[in-house]
Amino acid sequence: MKRRFLTIVSLTCLLQVQAQTTENHIIVKNANGASLGYSPASGIKIITANGLKFKDLNRNGRLDRYEDWRLSPKERARDLTTKMSVEQIAGLMLYSAHQMIPAAENGFRMGTYNGVTFANSRTARPYDLTDQQKKFLKEDNLRHVLITRVQDAEVAARWNNNVQAYVEGIGLGIPANNCTDPRHTAAATTEFNEGAGGEISMWPDGLAMAATFDAETVRQFGNIAAREYRALGLTTALSPQVDLGTEPRWYRIAYTLGESPALATDMARAYIDGFQTSSGLDEISDGWGYQSVNCMVKHWPGGGPEEGGRDGHWAYGKFAVYPGNNLNTHISVFTEGAFKLQGKTSKAAAVMPYYTISYGQDPNGQNVANAYSQYLITEQLRKKYNYNGVVCTDWMVTHDEGPTPDIFAGKPWGAEAISVNQRHYNVLMAGVDQFGGNNDIKPVLAAYEIGVKEHGKKFMRDRFELSAARILENIFRVGLFENPYLVPSQSKAVVGNADFMKAGYDAQVRSVILLKNQQHVLPVTARKIVYVPKIYTPAGKDWWGNMTQPRLDYPVDTNLVKKYYDITEDPAKADLAIVFVNSPVSADGGYSLSDRRAGGNGYIPVTLQYGTYTATDARAQSIAAGDPVIDPTITNRSYKGKSVTAANTMDLRTILDTKAMMRGKPVIVVVNATKPMVFAEFEREVNGIVLHFGVSNQAALDIISGKKEPSGLLPVQMPANMSTVEKQQEDVPFDMECYRDSEGNVYNFGFGLSWKGVIKDARNEKYNVK
Repeated sequence: MKRRFLTIVSLTCLLQVQAQTTENHIIVKNANGASLGYSPASGIKIITANGLKFKDLNRNGRLDRYEDWRLSPKERARDLTTKMSVEQIAGLMLYSAHQMIPAAENGFRMGTYNGVTFANSRTARPYDLTDQQKKFLKEDNLRHVLITRVQDAEVAARWNNNVQAYVEGIGLGIPANNCTDPRHTAAATTEFNEGAGGEISMWPDGLAMAATFDAETVRQFGNIAAREYRALGLTTALSPQVDLGTEPRWYRIAYTLGESPALATDMARAYIDGFQTSSGLDEISDGWGYQSVNCMVKHWPGGGPEEGGRDGHWAYGKFAVYPGNNLNTHISVFTEGAFKLQGKTSKAAAVMPYYTISYGQDPNGQNVANAYSQYLITEQLRKKYNYNGVVCTDWMVTHDEGPTPDIFAGKPWGAEAISVNQRHYNVLMAGVDQFGGNNDIKPVLAAYEIGVKEHGKKFMRDRFELSAARILENIFRVGLFENPYLVPSQSKAVVGNADFMKAGYDAQVRSVILLKNQQHVLPVTARKIVYVPKIYTPAGKDWWGNMTQPRLDYPVDTNLVKKYYDITEDPAKADLAIVFVNSPVSADGGYSLSDRRAGGNGYIPVTLQYGTYTATDARAQSIAAGDPVIDPTITNRSYKGKSVTAANTMDLRTILDTKAMMRGKPVIVVVNATKPMVFAEFEREVNGIVLHFGVSNQAALDIISGKKEPSGLLPVQMPANMSTVEKQQEDVPFDMECYRDSEGNVYNFGFGLSWKGVIKDARNEKYNVK
């Protein structure tokens, strides 16, 4: 190997000849090579070798292979891995808990600035690092930060620059790989989609995107979203969620790409190609580059078939079941979509297993959560399907669970009885690389010591290096080692610009579905007088279990409605009524602590209808059960014979009351749906139904007013009744009796109306819509 001639270029020379200063960092350009960004405050310098410039990230005065941008990401990752201590690799395995910019004043997202909260600080700026962030970046060697809400794009860019300058001066100069849950949805209210703020473009998500039946729209979204992510300093997306929506009661079905394996596969592939692919001058190699965002596809091997529609965020929903023996169909969206991209990046950069125990699927008889399953991670994902990317747990799977099944806490399903340290070790041995929602290095180091005792130091060092190389390759190929810095003014210009906003809104409109149009009551093109009833919302619980106040209010911004029609509070004066409602909501998610305390097993139905429902057709014996620590006596989770009423049953009452008050004049219902629902309770009483999955009311009004023509199609079946819901199999698509309306139309997968009638186009043909 030839000896390279190296020199340390002085900062003065760089400023005069080869560099430009941009706010608090410096850009050094190579002719026909990488541009390097670094902070003078970090203490690193620039090395020149053979007339080219490189960052001396470990400050040793020579060019190491991992610092050489001419080499492949894989080569660089392997070199850097050999230079890292066990403690540094353990930190690389951490993925932080949720971070807000600036930090929250209280709760588990609370942060302090020199010991006080942001509101109480006289000197803190919104883009400063918190005390907690400095600790986990320096003491715990953490380099993967989950960002939720940000004040705006400029603040996000400045925070990114601050965090990158901070870690650039530590150890080996490994940059921060900041990540996010989906940020582009019209509503951001839950743990897995609360990336609000920054005035970002707003797009349909999940079922709404699937309702377009158009993979090119998804690809366009991915391309635009990636550019906005990179402008915010985000280089990993904790998405897409490609779980098949085969269980209509599942809370997270709203964020799936529907129940069709073929449609979900095409859309997953387009989503990831859009996010991960850089081109032209932005490409570094193999499609990866400075506009690429790593996709962490979720949730392996498919989180959709939750028993009874409950959800794995809580102990009452820890089991996925397969009464139709259909696991391979759920896996196929990964293997045929996420792992077979059309673009050059080839496959999704990372995979996240779901919380659930895939009950009865391990031939070795182990019923443990997917992240703990050596069969599902190593034997299936790694060996059978040859996936060699990063695998990261879902958040908090190694934490302790709550005292009762309804508490939002840790989710160590199947590993409840062992220690936190042992959980980390078991997850590593299953083949997982990273721990989501863990800022603390100590249990990872403890897992390393457990492995040393069982297998020896060389074995555990090799095991750690294997994960480190995978993790580092994702950071190298998006260009962070060369230039992780942003220009805040440019970020402001990119994020949420007018062209991106328009593209997102156009996609929202295309996702809206016209279900019923009796006697062509729609569109209402003239400026009519409209009655919009208020909706009563009772007290309830938010995602985190906090109580919410009851209220009576308009479910839509009336100023928006006034752009289309005149509004009256007197139905007698109205030409028509537009009733805005949400699909039925099961407030307790399938578990009632009061039922348990009263001597029941605690399990209750999840309903898809507004009125009181009694589960006469439910299973007498649940497929899965077991809470070995907090409720070991419950061996049957059946809710057969129990009754529930939707929390928003007043939505139905409002529809029917409005029908009576309008005395034969048209009633249009706009449904914001988060799941499939039973339309039999009100469909025959109304003249028109417009359905959307969480997009803006403006998109619905553009359809109603005729400014746009409806083109959306149902990405899931709408059940005829709750009996067919109980009888369907959680893991099987297209197995319900679908609702037939007064016009003779069946609300099956792929159904939708245009102004001309039932839509029959290339989309129906492609996805075998009958």
